[in-house]
Amino acid sequence: MTYLALYYLHIAAVIFSGGFFLIRGFWMLKESPLLEAKFTRIAPHINDTILLGAAVGLAAMTQQYPLTHDWLTVKIVALLAYIVLGVFSLRRSTKAVRTVCFVAAIATFAFMISVALTRQPLGVFQGLIS
Repeated sequence: MTYLALYYLHIAAVIFSGGFFLIRGFWMLKESPLLEAKFTRIAPHINDTILLGAAVGLAAMTQQYPLTHDWLTVKIVALLAYIVLGVFSLRRSTKAVRTVCFVAAIATFAFMISVALTRQPLGVFQGLIS
C-alpha cells in the first residue's frame, strides 16, 4: 500500500472514530437503546483495528516512532487518555460521571488532532509557550 493510501485510510478511520464516538455519546446522554445495538458494539473495534494498523504502517514508512519524536509520544499518551475517558463515558456509572468523561474525551480527541496537524507536542497550545 502506498503512503498516500495508508495516510487517507488513517484519516478516514480517525474521522469515523471521532464521529461515531460523538453519536454514541449523544445516545448515552439520551439513554437510547441504540447504544446497545450489535453494530454499535462491534463497529468501533473494527475501525480501531484499521486505525491502529494504518498508524503503525505510517510510523514504519516514515520512520517516526514514539519516544523518538516528542509529538508522537504525546499523541500516544493522549490516545490512551482518550480510550480511558471513552470507556468511562459509555459504561455504566452515574450520568454525571459519564457526561464529564464524555466532554473530557472530546477535548482529548481534539487535542490529539491538533498535535497530529501541528506535529508539536503541545498542539494548538504551542504558541502559548514562546
